[in-house]
Amino acid sequence: MRKTIFILSSMAVMIAIAVVACNSSTTDNKKQTATADSAAMVKRGSYLVNAMGCDDCHSPKRMGAHGPEIIPELRFSGFRHDGQLPPIDTSVIAKGWTLFAPDFTSAAGVWGISYAGNITSDATGIGNWTEQNFLRAIKQGKLKGLENGRDLLPPMPWFVYKNLTDEDLKSIFAYLKTTKPVENVVPGPKSPAEIK
Repeated sequence: MRKTIFILSSMAVMIAIAVVACNSSTTDNKKQTATADSAAMVKRGSYLVNAMGCDDCHSPKRMGAHGPEIIPELRFSGFRHDGQLPPIDTSVIAKGWTLFAPDFTSAAGVWGISYAGNITSDATGIGNWTEQNFLRAIKQGKLKGLENGRDLLPPMPWFVYKNLTDEDLKSIFAYLKTTKPVENVVPGPKSPAEIK
């Protein structure tokens, strides 16, 4: 009898170990799949961000041998909080022209002056944004993706980017969340009356 109880309890322990091992393996496989999926999203996001030219407006630049060159340590941080614009000829704007700052992180036009936002992973950028905030910002053109936020200003081409698939936008967001955080509070826009 004791031998039978010993055999049955040994079998129960072996079954329990097998069940735990299988569940652990399944959990590990799911984690590996999720990690692979995340890596694929980030890679896709990197491709899209680089192909679509997000650096053109969102990355500060300095003049180099071939014109404006991205400042790597400030990549995606937008118009600098302490940045200075050259004098703006309002008579040119009155004729319908739009002017860009030398590094393209700011533009002046009939709407006033707008500054490219910080889209790094820092809290002053999109570090505290949810994926839903990002989708709303791009699909509906809302500042910080807030439902009651003001509209994004030119030259941000959100009305073009809104045609991207949700999967592409989520990939862009996943990539931007991996960028080096750069603390930079971008100034608010200026109305046409404030242009000097």
